[in-house]
Order: sequence, then C-alpha cells, then structure tokens
Amino acid sequence: MPYKTLIIAEAGVNHNGKLLLAKKFVDQAVLMKADAIKFQTFKTENVISKMAPKATYQKKTTSAKESQFDMVKKLELSFQDFENLYAYCREKKIQFLSSPFDLESVDFLADLGVSLFKIPSGEITNDGLLERVAKIGKPMILSTGMSTLPEIQEALNVIYKTKNRQVTLLHCVTAYPTPYKDANLKAMLTLQKEFNVPVGFSDHTLGIEMSIAAVALGATVIEKHFTLDKKSSGPDHQASLEPREFKQMVDAIRHVEQGLGTGIKKPTAEELKNLSVVRKSLIAARDLEVGETIAFDDIVIKRPGNGIPPKEMSKVLGSKVKKSIKQDELIRWEHVV
Repeated sequence: MPYKTLIIAEAGVNHNGKLLLAKKFVDQAVLMKADAIKFQTFKTENVISKMAPKATYQKKTTSAKESQFDMVKKLELSFQDFENLYAYCREKKIQFLSSPFDLESVDFLADLGVSLFKIPSGEITNDGLLERVAKIGKPMILSTGMSTLPEIQEALNVIYKTKNRQVTLLHCVTAYPTPYKDANLKAMLTLQKEFNVPVGFSDHTLGIEMSIAAVALGATVIEKHFTLDKKSSGPDHQASLEPREFKQMVDAIRHVEQGLGTGIKKPTAEELKNLSVVRKSLIAARDLEVGETIAFDDIVIKRPGNGIPPKEMSKVLGSKVKKSIKQDELIRWEHVV
C-alpha cells in the first residue's frame, strides 16, 4: 500500500459527560477499525464565558433556554476520567487523542503522554495555546475551519518559532452539518501548495463521500464525528455517523488507498494474464499455400493476441509463404519469408 491515511473517529463530547459511555465509544472505534479515537479535554470555566451564546446549530439540537456554558459543562469529563480513558485505549490498542481547549488541559495531556496533539479550528488564533502545544515537541494536527490563508500562516509562524515543524493542516468547514456544496475539497490542495505541509480533511458533512474523495485527492488524515445513536441528546449527534456508516467509510478509504497505487503505468500481473485473450493478431483469411504472396485480403485481424500484432501488418504484406497456413490460423513469423 502506498500510504495509510490516519482515520480519526471523533467522539468529541458525544459521550454526554459519562465515562462509561465514553468507553463504549472506544469499543466501537475499535470495531470500526479507526486508527484513533479523539475526545475533547477542557475545563468549562477556563473556556466559555457564562454569557456566551450558543451557536445556531446548538440551539437547534439542544434547549435554546440553557447557555452555552451550561450545555458544555454537562459534557465535561474530568482529568481523572481521561486518565481512565487513556489507559482503556491502550488496553484496546487504539490511539487516544483529545483536543485541548485551555492551557491547563494542554499540560495535562502532555503529562498523560499523548503522542499527537489535535488543535481545533476555534483555537487557530489562540497563540498562547499554539505555542504551549508546539513546545511539547509532539506532532500537531491543526484544523483550519473559519480561517483565511493569512491566519493559517500566522498560526504556523507561532508554531515554527518553537522549532516544531511537525504540522499537518486539516481543511475544515465549521458548519454542522456542512452542505456538500460548501465542502470545497480543493481548498485542501491549496493548503498543501501554499504551506508545503501534509494535509487532511475534518469532515462535517452528513455522508461519507467527501472523506473518501479527500483521500483520493491526497488527504493523509481524515477526522469524522461518530455517535452510537444520532437521536441521542446533545449538540453533535445529528451531524455524526453511526458505527455502521463509519465502518463503511473506513472500508472505502482503505480500498481507495490500494487503488491509488504507485503512479507507475505498466501492465499488472493480472493484466498480463489477459493480454493474449483480449488483444488481436494477424489471422489467415483463407488457406495459404507455400510460395504464395500474401495480399491484404489474405489477412484478417482477430483474437487471440499471441501472434503477430496488427501494427506489424506492413511487414507481412508482400512476403512469401514458406509454411502452409490454414484458414483462421494465426500467422506467425516462421510462416513467412
């Protein structure tokens, strides 16, 4: 296989603040054959003002009466819960990831020993958080939802000043769900060209097609929300895949990876087996006797393709038959002189 896309199953806060439910998400991520499962680590008091309004999609999927602070507080897991989850992921042999939303959470995840940091789109202008993560020296995946190219460059400048250049950029559209017409997958190629870094796609569309297409375009990372039940209460469930759908996406991505190949154009081993069957050769249109001169009407072009190829006809025309040939028999070089 030329390469393997890192497929991140984004559990986010779909565990609804319950550790046991979060562990069920881990179990499903393993069954779905995701490479990693990602959560969100934060202390609500450090991240959200009590006067902060909800996003429009959050008002549609949760009670419009509660504040964003109250909604998110119910979805918070403790650091102790994450220690438990980290150990559980190691037991289940799946990579644990979690996006930090505040400095205390960054330090906690660093101490926990995470091998990779995923920075959410909303933190791309949070220079202090970017710098703190970059100084840890681990690879970083940076989502670019809502961002302009200058903002992305500024974020990279902050990271690169720490000498950490292990950055992958994810094209992302911060809309839940993202309409297909807004997915703009070609923007991923723009990021790759503009910043000369590996790229991927954080997919918020409802289906699986955009993630599959992103891999075909060269994504090295795919991040996709999943839930155990789209009807569950909470802000992100409706725009998430259920396990069956996520597994279909994983399978399709692995097939696409195999199909991308090496880029070298040559017949495969399976093609070579079929070559003589489907190509054509020069065939005698009638019985040809020794000494006859072969004319155009004496030749037809038919299968199989293990005789003289049609492109050599000019070399056969006008030659003498030195060994008789039956009608519909392959004309071979030993037949003519």
